[in-house]
Amino acid sequence: MIDATPATTPANPSADEATFLSSSLTPREIVAELDRYIVGQARAKRAVAIALRNRSRRAMLPDDMRDEVMPKNILMIGPTGVGKTEIARRLARLANAPFVKVEASKYTEVGYVGRDVESMIRDLVETAVVLVKASHRDEVRSRAEAAVEDRLLDALFPTPPSIREEMDSESGWESDDAEGASDADAARKRFQRSRERMRVRLRSGDLEDRTIDLEVQVRPAPFIELLTPGGVEEMDINLKELLGGMMPKQTRRRRLTVAEARPILLDELSDQLIDMDRVVSEAIQRTEDHGIIFLDEMDKIAGRESRSGPDVSREGVQRDILPIVEGCAVTTKYGTVRTDHVLFIAAGAFHVAKPSDLIPELQGRFPLRVELNSLTEQDFCRILTEPRNALVSQYVALMGTEGIDCTMTRDAVEEVAALAFQVNERTENIGARRLHTIMERLFEEVSFTAPERRGESVTIDRDYVRRELSDIVRDEDLSRYIL
Repeated sequence: MIDATPATTPANPSADEATFLSSSLTPREIVAELDRYIVGQARAKRAVAIALRNRSRRAMLPDDMRDEVMPKNILMIGPTGVGKTEIARRLARLANAPFVKVEASKYTEVGYVGRDVESMIRDLVETAVVLVKASHRDEVRSRAEAAVEDRLLDALFPTPPSIREEMDSESGWESDDAEGASDADAARKRFQRSRERMRVRLRSGDLEDRTIDLEVQVRPAPFIELLTPGGVEEMDINLKELLGGMMPKQTRRRRLTVAEARPILLDELSDQLIDMDRVVSEAIQRTEDHGIIFLDEMDKIAGRESRSGPDVSREGVQRDILPIVEGCAVTTKYGTVRTDHVLFIAAGAFHVAKPSDLIPELQGRFPLRVELNSLTEQDFCRILTEPRNALVSQYVALMGTEGIDCTMTRDAVEEVAALAFQVNERTENIGARRLHTIMERLFEEVSFTAPERRGESVTIDRDYVRRELSDIVRDEDLSRYIL
């Protein structure tokens, strides 16, 4: 019998490690959460749930072994519109992990003008910076709100010049003239009492409609397009950072209400309180240990031979993607990022090409392959009603904003599902996206006349669906253009 337990691994996890593992979602809980938004595809959900749980397990390993445990990248195979992208996106939200979705077909081989494959890592780091910065904003929010209150009070009730001069002077309120010092002290106390009364009114919301003049910072559009050896890249260059703060901050005077000024000042002052060095350090660490990249349209680059012309978007792109997936160091404006432990989830329909058409090295970097099933008529019924963001609920809520009480019966849902399945079978199968087309067509008349029908009740049943859609579905040529 072979003992697979390394000597450096403790037989039983410590209390802190056990607490960390128990605080993360179990695979069953991850699948249950995904079930709230995505219908079916149990195998794909199990695969990503295990991959996410393995990240928590890896964090508990000793340092020398942690670096050796590589993520098991996943290749999803299935037609469009069955939930591949949504599974990856919801998984990233569950883990609060940096996530980007990219299309493999938009990249070109190095040496051709086009998107460089390393840009996906740069995009992932940008996403991580936004996530970490948002969490740091929450940490400094109370301090920022206090500073915003002071800025608003300064605009509403400015400090008189005489008092400001006394407050800024080195001698403070002390004076050789006792009578002058007494008058100055009395004036300061009156000002402070008035300011506190104004603070009470500001906190109670009485001054939200008061107009003030405010100096706010202006950030110019930072994105410029550069033609680099690897292709066309967008880079965010802050000239003030490059010149070491030699350039003055740009400000603009705006007339705003207190309610309008509050969020602007909160963003500005929060940014001033945040330690960006710490943000960048945490963002890089989160990218390297928890980043998720969804590589869509992998089947579009699966052709191994080009019949004519340069091969700029197939095998050459695969070979450029390979080192990113294997693990390499990518230079970004925030520093060097290693991709060894980034989780890659690739997806494609693979109708024409097959996964075996990928170069062998890239195939080996996606050891887990899951096939997603085409959606059935019953799946369409569930998609329309069960998820939290179900289409029927969305349209009922939209009509409710116009004062229309809209109801869709069960037989109407079944009829829409049957029509969607029928159109997918006869024309191109676009999965659940067909439901969006059919539902929009079904609600077209109600949506158009809703402002004039406030207070009415509308019931959509099977007869209503057939009256609105059956003619289009029956005419195959017409359905190709409309549905």
